[in-house]
Amino acid sequence: IFVPSLCQMMEASRLMLLCLAGLALLQLASAEGKLKIGVKKRVENCSVRTKKGDLVHMHYTGTLEDGTEFDSSIPRGDPLTFTLGMGQVIKGWDQGLLNMCEGEKRKLIIPPELGYGERGAGEKIPPNSVLIFEVELVKIERKTEL
Repeated sequence: IFVPSLCQMMEASRLMLLCLAGLALLQLASAEGKLKIGVKKRVENCSVRTKKGDLVHMHYTGTLEDGTEFDSSIPRGDPLTFTLGMGQVIKGWDQGLLNMCEGEKRKLIIPPELGYGERGAGEKIPPNSVLIFEVELVKIERKTEL
């Protein structure tokens, strides 16, 4: 019968921990760069969903990973209005707000490469920040095709 010594057991435990840490890092790296979308409030009987080219009116609150709020349309009482999919906002918004219904609420977790990247934004958003947005689609204006 083989009975490992205390040193052998400690070495085996150390190797196992290293393997687990490596696996965790691999999973973290594979999740990097991916936009995460969570639906906070669904809308029943949604007949019109957002698509590229729609003029959308959005309420939002943006925070950093540590919970620091950097901007919100809610205190102003005036939703942000822009054309979806045209690069007027960060890529994470252009992608994360597609197929939404009026009244729907989402939580977007946006990696730096789909946000402000290495440059950050002013003093409130440091370089390479993950951005978290709570968004609500207030209104869709569909452009009629000619």
